[in-house]
Parts: sequence; structure tokens; C-alpha cells
Amino acid sequence: MNNMMQTSKQGAALIVGGSSGMGLATAERLVQRNIKVILVGKQADKLQQAKESLLKANANALVETKQVDLYSQAEVDTLIAYIDGSDTPIQYLVNAAGTFKPLAFLEHRGVDYQSYMTLNQSSFFITQSVARNMVKHGGGAIVNIGSMWAKQAIKATPSSAYSMAKAGLHALTQHLAMELAEHGIRVNAVSPAVVKTPIYQGFIPLEQVDNALEGFNSFHPIGRVGQAGEVADTIDFLLSEKASWVTGAVWDVDGGVMAGRN
Repeated sequence: MNNMMQTSKQGAALIVGGSSGMGLATAERLVQRNIKVILVGKQADKLQQAKESLLKANANALVETKQVDLYSQAEVDTLIAYIDGSDTPIQYLVNAAGTFKPLAFLEHRGVDYQSYMTLNQSSFFITQSVARNMVKHGGGAIVNIGSMWAKQAIKATPSSAYSMAKAGLHALTQHLAMELAEHGIRVNAVSPAVVKTPIYQGFIPLEQVDNALEGFNSFHPIGRVGQAGEVADTIDFLLSEKASWVTGAVWDVDGGVMAGRN
């Protein structure tokens, strides 16, 4: 395998879905290592808040934001053009964007299904563009945020289309690890269970989120739901040279859920 990043120019981290949740938590860890982060998100106000929080934690942090709606092909194409035309080495990529809404299989409509598949398509081609950048600059590391639901069906949270999409992301992780290894690019994924992030606000009223998530504490053998920072710690490790011999892995970061059932 090639030595990663055979360049004197400092590489950046592109975090798709970096304005909140596990993506932002990962950015917090990377800026502490003086790595420039490029946050990709849909909402301008959330991106600005994320940038301010990172600068507050590290006044010397290098933070760039890109407002992109991953459901807009034109906006995705603009981001890809930016990546393809950039002289900045992208040393790290985190695919953290996600949407989740439990829905019974028999109730799924085309729009429900497509919401997950369009997101996967955008992630696929953004990753392709970043991989081209990494090949040009000597290597890099990619981490995809998958899901425990891709491995295990949970009747209380029916999510067939979501799980299908995340299972595809797990498979993509392994295929890219095989194809890109010769270019010095490592590709891994994390597979979380229930983690406290803003994603649940999409279908649970804000004032009820904490109580709703507490109901899943006993679902995890460790006895509680996870925090975004706990998953980010694993992502940070997988991106780092400490994981230089890890590629093609889909790591369970799930409080023990896949080990068994309480």
C-alpha cells in the first residue's frame, strides 16, 4: 500500500452532514488535532452555529462551510465540481448525513423509499469525487456512518427502507476498501445503535425527545443510549494513523446491542 498523503500540503477533512450530531462531534475532535474541516450541511444557520462552536473551542481552527441540499442534484454537482477543482488535499471524508423515520413496510410510499436512496446516491458520487482527490494527493481515510438497523431488525422501530439503504452503505464500505487500498485509501464504517442526535427531532416533538430516547436505555446491554461524542471518538480513531491497518471494517458502536439482547 502507498504511504498515505505523500504531500507536504496539509490535508483537510470533508464532513458531509457536519453541522450537527455525530458529524459535528467528529469535527470537534479533528480541529483539536489542527485539521482543517469543511462542513457540508443543508441549513445555513446550523452551519454558521457549527462553525462558531468549533472556533469557540479552538480559536485557531480552520473551518469552511458548504451549504448543500443532498436532495438537489444541481447542488450536489456543484459540490463535486468544487472537490474536483480544489488544489487542497482532502485527507479525510466522513459521510455523516442521514435521515430516519420509522414507518411500517406496508405504509411505505415511493417518496419515503426515495428519501433514503437519493441520500445514498449523493453520498456515493461525493465519495467518488473525494476518492479522486485522495488518489491525486497520495491517499486518505474515509469513514461512513452506517447503522445497527442494517444488521438487525427492530420491531419497535420499523425501518425497512432506511435499513436497506444503510446495509448498502456497509457493503459500499467493504467494496471501496478493496478497490482503493492500492491508492493508500482506507475505508471503514461505524454501526451505531440509538444515539442522542437531532435526527430524532424529525418525527418526535422536541420536548419529548429525551423521554422517548430514555425508553431505549434498557435496549442496550450497557444500559443507556449513546452520545454523539462517543461515536465520534471511534470515527476519529478510524481516521487516524492509529488505525493504519484497519480497512473494510464495519464497527459496532452500539452499547453492546449486537452482542445480545437484554
